[in-house]
Amino acid sequence: ISDQKPLGCWSVKHGQILTCPVVCNFETHEYIAVHDDKVLRIWKNEDINLDKAFKATLSADVYRIHSLPQAGPVVLFRGGGVRTLDVLLEAPQQEIENVISGEVIRWSGAFMEGQQPVLIFTTEKDEDFFVYVQKPKLSSLHKYKLEQQESAKPVCFTAHITNQTVTLLCLYSNDSVYQVLIPLQQDTEEEEEEEILSKSLLLNFSASETVLKGESLVALDKDHVAVLGSLTAPRKEPRECLTIWNTKFQTLQTSKELPLGTSGQLWCYEEKFFLIHGKVLTVIMYKCETSSLAAAVGKLKCSQTSDVSSFVNWNTLEDEELVVSFQSQESVALKAESRMNLRSRRSTVTEQQPETLSIGQLLLDLKDASNYVLETELRKLMAKAPTPDLQATIGCVVTALTDRCKRNPKFYPQHFLQEIVETRDLSYSLCPDLMAVALEKKDMHLLQLCLERFPDIPEEITYACLKAFLSMSESHLQNIDVNLDSVICYIDVEFDNKEVKTEIVENGFGAEMEQDMCGTKIPKESQPWSDDDSCPVGPQKAALLNAVLHSAYTETFLLPHLKNLPAGQAILFLRYLYYLYVKCSEKVNTTLPGIRSPTINQIMDWMCLLLDAHFTVMVMLPEAKELLSNLHKFVRAQVRFYSELNKIEGSLRELQRLNHLRESHTYSIEVLEII
Repeated sequence: ISDQKPLGCWSVKHGQILTCPVVCNFETHEYIAVHDDKVLRIWKNEDINLDKAFKATLSADVYRIHSLPQAGPVVLFRGGGVRTLDVLLEAPQQEIENVISGEVIRWSGAFMEGQQPVLIFTTEKDEDFFVYVQKPKLSSLHKYKLEQQESAKPVCFTAHITNQTVTLLCLYSNDSVYQVLIPLQQDTEEEEEEEILSKSLLLNFSASETVLKGESLVALDKDHVAVLGSLTAPRKEPRECLTIWNTKFQTLQTSKELPLGTSGQLWCYEEKFFLIHGKVLTVIMYKCETSSLAAAVGKLKCSQTSDVSSFVNWNTLEDEELVVSFQSQESVALKAESRMNLRSRRSTVTEQQPETLSIGQLLLDLKDASNYVLETELRKLMAKAPTPDLQATIGCVVTALTDRCKRNPKFYPQHFLQEIVETRDLSYSLCPDLMAVALEKKDMHLLQLCLERFPDIPEEITYACLKAFLSMSESHLQNIDVNLDSVICYIDVEFDNKEVKTEIVENGFGAEMEQDMCGTKIPKESQPWSDDDSCPVGPQKAALLNAVLHSAYTETFLLPHLKNLPAGQAILFLRYLYYLYVKCSEKVNTTLPGIRSPTINQIMDWMCLLLDAHFTVMVMLPEAKELLSNLHKFVRAQVRFYSELNKIEGSLRELQRLNHLRESHTYSIEVLEII
């Protein structure tokens, strides 16, 4: 989330529907999903095809899977039956009992009480609401009925467990929150008669003529809740807002309007709120302090800066910069929610350390220093930075340098920036303006380093680098210092940058085979470059393009940008990819020599991406016709060759087995007839 980088994407087949939220198994680091109500899927992050993942068809419809860090996933079925995942996987077709009759589950939650998982869910039937408390490992089940509320019904539920007592909080349609206390009973037998639970009023959201219409309710701790809803007042448009309440003293702790609107859903995890604001996922950090009357009424003395709330950092939602720790880095991270960087944002809602303040103050003091003084002091700062904050400090250093570059066009510490990227473990999110400045300065070497080392580069920046590399003239690139380690082993950089010809020994694909099978002999004059087997770009440009091939991307986000690539540059890039593809096919292990050389998978993926983005244009362009024809014939020849290999695969395995059985140590000549 901090990098706004998708790490994985999986899809079910057409016609299948995911019917409950996907969860992560904290113990095995696997994802668990259910589609079409009964089909369970389990896969790991490295799995690509969801259809090939583990599959189990269950005997009953699943309502929700809850994942607990210390107890593993718990599966709740629509009929009220509960199983732990490990028990369920032992016999997926086991019969699941129906606990509820004619009731519909409205909410469920899983919690830990000691070493035991506790599952709580609420149901509705004929405007009556029921609460079930289950301990799956102890086969314990208790059913309760909620006391009815006149002219109002529950809208949302949340709960927490403290001292063997379940505190169920119910947000009702009359703009109030009620509290229900349920003791965790120790017996393992089911209750014969359902007990009616009484409730007590905890909060009322009506004040004079202003009313908060709540949609989502989340318990933060035993004394605080968060409510997402609309604030309504006479003669005014409803305003959506997020509010935090102190339930102990029944006071509003803090609130924030959400002008772009929300989906009505609010999630809370590890002291962070997650909500949809407008069209983006917004993350807001908070920290619950010990509840006291002084804090509840806003009279608590605090040593924090006045710009930072003592409870929640609303600045994710504001277009303003804060003078807090790591000021330069914070101004980038907090400028807008579309550029959130939680990783580099240190504890702005907790007590600041003297070292942190000194770094932030130093960066402010150096804002107007001379270029030499700035670079010298930043080097000292990096050398003495404490280990826990080293990454954030380096990010601040780079941000300070890029800020100076934008203010002063004549200032550009090229070697210092390259040194930092080469020697420090940085990421794009720590210095988001660095590559933009490098593109503006046309610093190809720095861009190459960033592409090779940053794991979280946005697809827009990757495309900008690709376009810049392809548009740069070969004569200009020859005068630029570029790392050629990725190309030097298969493109000879001597002899005026002409590639040395080598004998081709391909994977069953020699020149004779090409002509015999596909008739692909191409006239010299029709070729866009002078030699059939030579690289269409110089070694410098090839090295830069290899860096792009190594950059991580998500196809969905890269493809729209790639469609904007000029046709001439797209054809040139495809020619280079085709050249690499042929080079890989010359090797038995389909691996190019060299350091950071592109892999066959990277080459194939980019070829497919480029063809997807520009296929219609390339089909229409005469200069691309020969290239597409050659590519098609080459792939077809390889498919035929591997098809022939598959035909003799069984014979080769039998031959290998016979050799193992014979174990002859004497010289011999044998003739084996393959039928």
